[in-house]
Amino acid sequence: MSEQRFSDYSLAVVLMLSGIFCFALMDAGAKYLTGSIGVLMALWARYAGQTFIVITLVSRRKGVWRARHPYLQIVRSVLLLSATGFFFSAIHALGIPTATALMEVNPVLITLGGALFLKELLGPQRFIGIAISLVGALIIIRPGFQEFKIGMLYPIAAAICYAGYSLVTRFVGQNEDVWTSLLYTGLVGGVLTTLALPFFWVTPTPTEIAVMIAIACIGTTGQLFIIRSLSNAEAGAVAPFAYAGLIYATFLSIVIYGEYPDNWTIVGSIVIALAGIYVWHRENKAKQN
Repeated sequence: MSEQRFSDYSLAVVLMLSGIFCFALMDAGAKYLTGSIGVLMALWARYAGQTFIVITLVSRRKGVWRARHPYLQIVRSVLLLSATGFFFSAIHALGIPTATALMEVNPVLITLGGALFLKELLGPQRFIGIAISLVGALIIIRPGFQEFKIGMLYPIAAAICYAGYSLVTRFVGQNEDVWTSLLYTGLVGGVLTTLALPFFWVTPTPTEIAVMIAIACIGTTGQLFIIRSLSNAEAGAVAPFAYAGLIYATFLSIVIYGEYPDNWTIVGSIVIALAGIYVWHRENKAKQN
């Protein structure tokens, strides 16, 4: 039984890392779109595209449309849509490295939420990881030592919404088909953004259309990986691996946009990543015993 649990945990880690990489690629594409056709157009491409992809894949599976927790599925979908909207706004206002670094407080919130709402264990190693992560976030924000930017609130709001999404996904993932969760997420986001489409429509160029299709495909794939991950392991156990997004985002930002994080962002990111590695080490060791 112990070996099976460790196997499930290892798979959950691989899925989480893969999902976060997909999201980093999606964010790189979203930065391009938000600078040319706006945040809401990028959101519409992300969720309307996912709806089309998932419906195409599951059109013959009638059971996928019947959710066991329809209201919770709507809640988690709205939370993810909100998280994506806030984060797309953040990368437009702050750049990818800083926005991603601040967004990485979400594993802290997930771990705390898992203990408070899902009755997951909050042992000393997780508590230490939370404390170190908060220190890293404060290093990046540097309250009182730099001019406050309203854009800094966007990734924090995104982190709060994403933590809520992750916790609800963890709860429904034990009893729900992964494709049902994926369908609801795309459908709710797609419907809401399509309803608002007449108010923010900008005719995209062929290049922008290609990027819109890419972020829809990559975002859908990444979300599938994340849902699978959260269905195979406790939210607090896999959440620290979201810190890999710091590395992915920084690399892609440098290569694609020539954006380099400042020294304090690098220091804060390293502190946050070390916290995640520490939690992983302790979790891995505990599951082997």
